Amino acid sequence: MEIRLYLEMLRRSWWMIVVTMLAALNVALVSAYFATPQYQSNARFIVSPNPDLITGRDVINSLEALDKRSIISTYAEFLNSRRILQETLNEIQVSSSEAEQYTITTVVLPDANILELTVSGPNPDMAALLANSIGKRAIDYISRLYSAYDISILDPAGPAPTPFSPQPVRDAGLALVLGLIGGTALAIVSEQIRIPLETYRQRFRTDNVTGVFNSRYFRTLLEEEIGAKPDELLSVGIVEMQGLTEVLPTLPPIASQKLLRKVRDILRKELRGNDVIGRWNEISFAIMLPATPGTAASRTFQRIYQALCEQLEIEGYGMNIALDPHVGGAVFSKELSAADLLSQSESALEQARRDQQKPVVMWQMKSPFLTPKDG
Repeated sequence: MEIRLYLEMLRRSWWMIVVTMLAALNVALVSAYFATPQYQSNARFIVSPNPDLITGRDVINSLEALDKRSIISTYAEFLNSRRILQETLNEIQVSSSEAEQYTITTVVLPDANILELTVSGPNPDMAALLANSIGKRAIDYISRLYSAYDISILDPAGPAPTPFSPQPVRDAGLALVLGLIGGTALAIVSEQIRIPLETYRQRFRTDNVTGVFNSRYFRTLLEEEIGAKPDELLSVGIVEMQGLTEVLPTLPPIASQKLLRKVRDILRKELRGNDVIGRWNEISFAIMLPATPGTAASRTFQRIYQALCEQLEIEGYGMNIALDPHVGGAVFSKELSAADLLSQSESALEQARRDQQKPVVMWQMKSPFLTPKDG
């Protein structure tokens, strides 16, 4: 189930993954285009007992001493020595500023008495020259200080034919992989952030009991509809159920919720898909009918009234509730604002409350249109 949820997140945010991969690829290719090629040269050195000074049983003891790695590690430090580097630069007449473009490292190869000196930089010939020259200088120093063990060049360094960096194909492939990983993570994180925000936004807009829009957001939607389509027809109505006035305070919260949601379902059944329902107050709902003239709105409100006249049963409580509905509505005109339209709807509802023979009242500009009980 959780995997399916993540897959759904990725499906909704696939564009984010694609954009991240393309951005990473673009950065890699641009970096490769402007980067200075780097070449790498390796020289290898072997350390062994001096056959002129060590013979017989001492050779075995010397080899065992080399296995402790302290001697060969000391030789590696000679190859990394700043002093040897500076003397080498003076000898081959290379300035320190030029040498700063090169990286020099020495490692002891595992399970072997071999040292590998690596020099990396923008010039392959200079990298090879530095590797070999540093090696020779270090051998001279070591030979004077440690005569029991020889260090000699095993493989001299040579100019690299191709740069090891940048490699556009490799870098592009790596960038796509990293972009895929980063884009996937970004998509999941953004969805996890968006979902709580969307949940909060939805809670801010809807009524907790009925699940329809609350009155504040209903007003906002009405204002937006009028602002976006000032020349189109629009009708608004308030459906009040006076029978709930005394019933709701006596019911448990669950029973009240069931009852109000039944009313909501009746309203939805009588309305179109683009009509809007809001919870107006404790005992009434507000309805917006876009692109609906007064006559059609009157018929809709009449159907709602007839449907709500039926008593509602609350399952599990053995109660039948008479809702005693009344409906007041108004038709939009250019001279009216959203607040005016709602105010006229409330006035029409007040008239419907007073006149039991006309429980549905529709107001239109200049002269009210009254809908009798029988339609």
